[in-house]
Amino acid sequence: MIEFYPQIKHVHILLALASGGLFALRGAGVLAGMAWPKWLLVRWTSYAIDTALLTAALMLLTILPGAMFANGWLATKIVLLVVYIVLGVFAIKRGRTRAAQAGFYVAALATFAMIYIIARAHHPLGIFLRWLG
Repeated sequence: MIEFYPQIKHVHILLALASGGLFALRGAGVLAGMAWPKWLLVRWTSYAIDTALLTAALMLLTILPGAMFANGWLATKIVLLVVYIVLGVFAIKRGRTRAAQAGFYVAALATFAMIYIIARAHHPLGIFLRWLG
């Protein structure tokens, strides 16, 4: 399956950007008081993208099984992914006030950005690596 690594990696990157972009649009829509971010079709599209993204991630992890604990960047991404999901849920539907939703939204976007930076750097410190190195 190693021969498919480049294609799976590109699909994973595309899906990650699609997932983050859709979340950014949905969150902005929720904060603007729009109804469309909670429509069934939009939610299911988000679920489908995220399911495909997770599938691609697991395929990559299967191809490179030792990579998970090689230097900690993948483990860091997984921990931050859980944080991102929780923040996203509170930003889109569980936040009690508009201010709380906005705070969760910004925190979720910052977490997504950190996940992206860690993935690009292949290091658990991500952007902080420049300042410490």
